[in-house]
Amino acid sequence: MITQAAVTEDRNFDDIAHKFAKNIYGSDKGEIRQVIVWEDLQTILASLPASDSPLDVLDAGGGLAQMSQKLAKLGHRITLCDLSSEMLQLAEQDIAKNGLLEQYRLIHSPVQSIAQHQQQPADLVMFHAVMEWLAEPKPALQTLLEQVKPGGIASVMFYNHHGLVYKNVVCGNLPHVLEGMPHRKRFKLQPQKGLKPEDVYRWIEESGFRIEGKSGIRCFSDYIGDRQYMGDYTSEDVLALERQLCRQEPYVSLGRYIHVWARKN
Repeated sequence: MITQAAVTEDRNFDDIAHKFAKNIYGSDKGEIRQVIVWEDLQTILASLPASDSPLDVLDAGGGLAQMSQKLAKLGHRITLCDLSSEMLQLAEQDIAKNGLLEQYRLIHSPVQSIAQHQQQPADLVMFHAVMEWLAEPKPALQTLLEQVKPGGIASVMFYNHHGLVYKNVVCGNLPHVLEGMPHRKRFKLQPQKGLKPEDVYRWIEESGFRIEGKSGIRCFSDYIGDRQYMGDYTSEDVLALERQLCRQEPYVSLGRYIHVWARKN
């Protein structure tokens, strides 16, 4: 059963939920993202205190729940919230198909209101690819960080401003960069603004967290040009390169997204 919630001005994917599922998760880009973030989450799980009890996980703005289902399969309890009722319904169908519905609590809610639905802090809060769609990302992040128990982990992924600048330059959109990259309406599935990593890291640390790791998501794949003028390589080679270098600077800071995780003091 999905708990209903309030209206917000932030981006709602009800109108393109099925397209989002196909284009974002059913693509090579989506595969790179899934692989890198899951490797990071395995590192996070290994860093949490050993216990016979399942973890309480909050997947805030979790969409189709691809990543949290991996955690549910390990026996952990998941609260999934999303602003889009269509996305939640698609997630519920997929979760049920995978036999994991008993481990889920589904909340139709903007992330800013999630505290109304949480009875206790979570061991792990995931806040992935949401802030770039919000009118006010900083207070939303602060609200989510408040939901982490002391010693718990926040896993935050965001669209990277520096990666957006670099992609526009590689594509020859220099005037757009020089104009400050004003909002364009033509790409429904591509965020129109990125967040500066230095800002996000500061917001996390100011909330009483210690950053423990960072990964760049798609540090290379998005910048590869016309294959006609390239050497021979496969999609497996691209993924291998991403996995090898995505946690090293300067590549982390050039990822189209950045995944950062931090422990609450």
